[in-house]
Amino acid sequence: MATFNVPFVPVNSTSWGPPPPDDTTSRFSSLPYAPFGRSDRMGRCADFTTAAFARTGDATSGFRNQFSNKKGQNANMEFQYKVDSEEAKEFQLVDSSKLASGGAQGSRRFVPQAKRRQNAQRLRQLNARRKGDDTYSNQLAQHQRTRNAGRGGAAGRGGRGGGRGGGPWRDRIDRQASVSVRPDWRRVEEIDLSKLSKGTSPLSGLADNSPPKKVEDLAWCGFLDQYNDQYDKVNTRTATQLKRVETKEFYPVTTTDDPVIEKLAIEGKGNVFATDAILAHLMTCPRSVYPWDIVVQKLPTGALFVSQDCCCGLSFWMITSTHYLCQTDSFLAYHIPTLSLFHDLQFDKRDASQFDYLTVHETSNTPPAPVNERDITPENENELLMNTPERLSLEATMINQNFTQQILRSTKYRTKFDLPNPFWDEEDNDGMEPASVGYRYRKFDLGDGIELVARTELHGLAKKKGSTVVTATTTIGKKKKKQEENPLEVPEGDQYMTAYALNEYDPSYAVNAPPARPGTTINWREKIDNQAGAVLASELKNNSFKLAKWTAQSLLAGASQMKIGFVSRINPKNAYDHVILATQTYRPMDFATQITLNQGTMWGIMRLFIKLLEDQPEGKYVIMRDPNRAIVRIYGVPLSTFEESDEEGEGSDDDEEEKE
Repeated sequence: MATFNVPFVPVNSTSWGPPPPDDTTSRFSSLPYAPFGRSDRMGRCADFTTAAFARTGDATSGFRNQFSNKKGQNANMEFQYKVDSEEAKEFQLVDSSKLASGGAQGSRRFVPQAKRRQNAQRLRQLNARRKGDDTYSNQLAQHQRTRNAGRGGAAGRGGRGGGRGGGPWRDRIDRQASVSVRPDWRRVEEIDLSKLSKGTSPLSGLADNSPPKKVEDLAWCGFLDQYNDQYDKVNTRTATQLKRVETKEFYPVTTTDDPVIEKLAIEGKGNVFATDAILAHLMTCPRSVYPWDIVVQKLPTGALFVSQDCCCGLSFWMITSTHYLCQTDSFLAYHIPTLSLFHDLQFDKRDASQFDYLTVHETSNTPPAPVNERDITPENENELLMNTPERLSLEATMINQNFTQQILRSTKYRTKFDLPNPFWDEEDNDGMEPASVGYRYRKFDLGDGIELVARTELHGLAKKKGSTVVTATTTIGKKKKKQEENPLEVPEGDQYMTAYALNEYDPSYAVNAPPARPGTTINWREKIDNQAGAVLASELKNNSFKLAKWTAQSLLAGASQMKIGFVSRINPKNAYDHVILATQTYRPMDFATQITLNQGTMWGIMRLFIKLLEDQPEGKYVIMRDPNRAIVRIYGVPLSTFEESDEEGEGSDDDEEEKE
């Protein structure tokens, strides 16, 4: 039978109802009690809100107190810890150091955002005053307001450049690829340039950084003039105006159009062919920023560059590895010429590319920016387009060509080589003459059966300073040991040299350009005479790829000296008149060390491209850099790629002849 147990009920002997709280007979006499209501809002599951935890003055105080009970948020004193006064007497204070004002660590650790902005603004104003440019902050603020107005308040959340590092000098320019990738192109390889330069790329194992085993001169063409030593004494007080050389002809001929390389290929002198400009471009490509592309043709065994004369004196084209098609006016016939067969790679450039144009401020934090076509009018066209990347590139190329010829002496001091300039036609010169350029065809033995034939360029002959080459000497005890002289065979004790020109560019003169940071731009006329190193350091930062490419070309050509001219505009708003402010002389080997250009890495990168293409089938390939990322991709393309424009041009010429 079920039983019912009567629960414990405390007995109140004095009155009705439950016993008083001080009654020890109650089971709940020692538990605290606080009134509550179901309609009360609760911010946390367990709310231990006290004066110590309710911090004010930081960014989180609003969140901490938004759910608090404003009337009695600290009223639950029954739940607070109560210190026994008798027990507290047993403790003694050990650390007598004074606490820092403002809550010790709290005020330093949690700085309000508004206060941080105020401190940063105060520091910018102080730095601007120290630099002597009190208007910099106003210019920067005005430029930012203009940018934000055009973008509809882009400085706010979601706007372009409104996040971290969104300063006006950090604007990103989205560039377009140098050539569009077509659907029928096949991706062969992708190379990360940043990892390749550091040696952490998975393809680094293919990059052998050893120097060439042997270097051999195959042919000399053209002529060289003597360098005028008076340009070493030019300074800002005796600046020389840059003259236009209108009677000189320059020949930036690509690899497949070079008749000397064609002849060397037929003779089997090598299996990889290129020019020094293409080689230097690939060797220093990790420093590049602008997009570019290079065409590589992997020809079948026995293939020739263009049509040649066969044994019967007729023109022929290769159709198989052993048979050639001979064409006459009346019939077609097959011949088997007695030529040496070879397997080769040709590194070439597109005819319509901007490969031969020099860049300006390519690696700078403030590179030249293009202009919106909607802002161009006939009145301001020259002013707007003067500092665009395309116009600056054309200006820099013109300055470089004129400088290399102006610093040379007259034809009386000319040195001619065995073969004439292979690109100059005496019958069709129109009063022009070839520029002073010596073409030195060299063969580099890279090992593993790779024989690289390159056409290199020299620009003049320079006198030795003293009786020996400009080299350092080491002291051992009381004896001085001189380093070995340059092993090149130079005529009459002269040295082969290359010449290049840097042009001054001030980004502040560009239209809608952000104000430059104080101290980042260097005025050449103020620094070039006494602080030439500071000017060169600034150019190494802004034109790192261009200077590295020039140095690589000088090393490939075997030049003993490299002349670098510093050319500036007479008026910043006139892009046609320039003056030479200074000319500096460097040894290519020493200059490469100064700009941290490792020759082993250069040859390793070149070997990497060659070995990647050796594993591919015969055909045409394109090496191109990504326009916005430091990545180089290799594509396999159809053989007819980039030849459509040439065929159209030939067809138009034929039509004109028929009309005549």
